[in-house]
Amino acid sequence: MNTFRKTAILVGILYIIGTVAGILSMVCTQALFNDPGFPAIVSGNENQIILGALFVLTMGLALALVPVVMYPLLKKINTALAMGYVVYRGGLETFTYMVTVICWLLLVPVSQGVVRAGAARDMDQALGLLLRKAGDISSTLTAIVFPLGALMFYYLLYRSNLIPRWISVWGMIAVILNLMSTGLAPMFGLLDSMSPLQTASNLPIFLQEMVMAVWLIAKGFNAPTIASLAARTGAES
Repeated sequence: MNTFRKTAILVGILYIIGTVAGILSMVCTQALFNDPGFPAIVSGNENQIILGALFVLTMGLALALVPVVMYPLLKKINTALAMGYVVYRGGLETFTYMVTVICWLLLVPVSQGVVRAGAARDMDQALGLLLRKAGDISSTLTAIVFPLGALMFYYLLYRSNLIPRWISVWGMIAVILNLMSTGLAPMFGLLDSMSPLQTASNLPIFLQEMVMAVWLIAKGFNAPTIASLAARTGAES
């Protein structure tokens, strides 16, 4: 099996891990975050928050590896965009995931303080809501950084025809929708973070990533494109 084929399979697997982990993180936490009793309800449901945070961490690390793995190939198409993809998705996006994980994990001890009787209750309640807001802000930043990096990626795929262009176009449309509904709309107060409508708006990109991942695992990169890039740079496929 040649190097490019292995790269395609690895990227496909990483996308599946990242996407599935992202969906599972919402399954674990969305009901708690949307409950009117938040943050007190977190106490007694700590495992859901911890598991959700671990899924976010898994998603972030898996998706951060994709630009690293793809960079040697993408730089043959456009070095600046390939580096931008690494910076946005490998660096900035991963940082926002880490902030979200920290905020979620800190909710566990804070929620325990909320349910205790005493003068500290109001302070703990406020701190819990502040952590929730900080997590929302981090998620909003993720939803801005992610589409910018993803647009670079899908443009490079479209330009090079490494995968069928309909998959690349679908990806560009889906990430623009994601940017508007998950990034810009919550920022201007037009849509609540982690609301059912916002979750539904993520479905196009989740589905696109799964289709692309399966394609990469089953078919790999377009052979004529790989041959052209290899011939241009003198690399061996």
